[in-house]
Amino acid sequence: MRTKALLALAAAIVSTPALADTTVIHAGSVIADAAGEASGPATITVTDGRIVSIAEGIQPAPAGAELVDLVDKTVAPGLIDLHVHLTGDPGGDFWKEAVEPDEWGVVVGAKNARLTALAGFTTVREAGSAQHTGFSLRRGTEEGLIPGPRIIAAGPPLAIVGGHGDVTGFRPEINALLTSGYTCTGAVECAEKVRKASQNGADWIKITATGGVLSQQGRGLEAHFTSEEMESIAETAHSLGLKVMAHAHGARGVEEASAAGIDSIEHGTYLDDDAIAAMKANGTVLVPTLMAFQGVTERLGQGVYTPVVEAKIRAVAEVARVFMGKAHDAGVRIAFGTDAGVFEHGRNAGEFRLMMGQGMSSREAFAAATTVAAEVLEMEDQIGRLAPGYSADIIAVGGNPLEDATVLENVDWVMARGRVIE
Repeated sequence: MRTKALLALAAAIVSTPALADTTVIHAGSVIADAAGEASGPATITVTDGRIVSIAEGIQPAPAGAELVDLVDKTVAPGLIDLHVHLTGDPGGDFWKEAVEPDEWGVVVGAKNARLTALAGFTTVREAGSAQHTGFSLRRGTEEGLIPGPRIIAAGPPLAIVGGHGDVTGFRPEINALLTSGYTCTGAVECAEKVRKASQNGADWIKITATGGVLSQQGRGLEAHFTSEEMESIAETAHSLGLKVMAHAHGARGVEEASAAGIDSIEHGTYLDDDAIAAMKANGTVLVPTLMAFQGVTERLGQGVYTPVVEAKIRAVAEVARVFMGKAHDAGVRIAFGTDAGVFEHGRNAGEFRLMMGQGMSSREAFAAATTVAAEVLEMEDQIGRLAPGYSADIIAVGGNPLEDATVLENVDWVMARGRVIE
């Protein structure tokens, strides 16, 4: 009799469906979309990582569900940062490449992924890392092994030999050891490197279309790749279903990258009327990374950077205060990105204040980090707003970010893909 009872119990356990993982959120108000307004009290139900419903008023939670009380908070979509470097921290990049193994980047990245999520950023685009570090973090946060945001990862950037994105500044034999393998010369070789990046797991293709502020060359910030090389990169990436992001400071590099079909310009510091016209004509998105300029300026005169780099930082400091406003006034599409890693991770939301200082409204800045950024990633049916069927990427703040986006500098509660970030 006992054996029969145990068999019956086992059969009942097997045949009974597992209780869905359900969380019920009681919100004081809800901003579902950057284009809408804050609602009154509401109840959000999340099951297995997705939003099931958003109901008016405070509704009772079903038996077995976890209840989150946010009745004194505004609940909004999780934020999106389109330009981060999770595997690095600010300062010392010039020499660290020579002494630290790639595996250390995963350790640093795990720390920074958590800090980024706690700051309210539930999706990030990892804009350049060693071959597998960003991809390992991507898998870790996706599987819930590492607390952090959804990661859209580019992996190693494509660069010209000896340019920004390549390793320089050491003895030639050390440069050769450290080079990522993604430098290219000529349209054919650049197409090959795009295919290699795709083969190895890149979600986006990152290129360094111009010189950079933090690299050791003192030869300026103008175009590196030729137009033919950039066209080859864009055409090859698009044929593989990938999009391309281009680090670009100098105006001619911005213009040529836009004309070549590059999808987003990162930084855009010295853009001029011709560069702006090219961006508008080709639908190229600007990701201004204003926090990067603030972060590097904060470290001037402290021995963090070499004299070559310090000179370049001082040269860009003033123009960094105005270039995004010029693009905004001209109607260039602007999406949110910070270059976190150049400054401390977790300070990402400081970008809102800087964007507003160059002419954006709070609503526009909030949209840049939600609906606009989601569209850049072609994930507008999954993230960037709160709606049934969307990923449960949810934050809570004290205040209304549509009226004052700086309230996003202090996020009180975060859920990423249905997981509460502790």
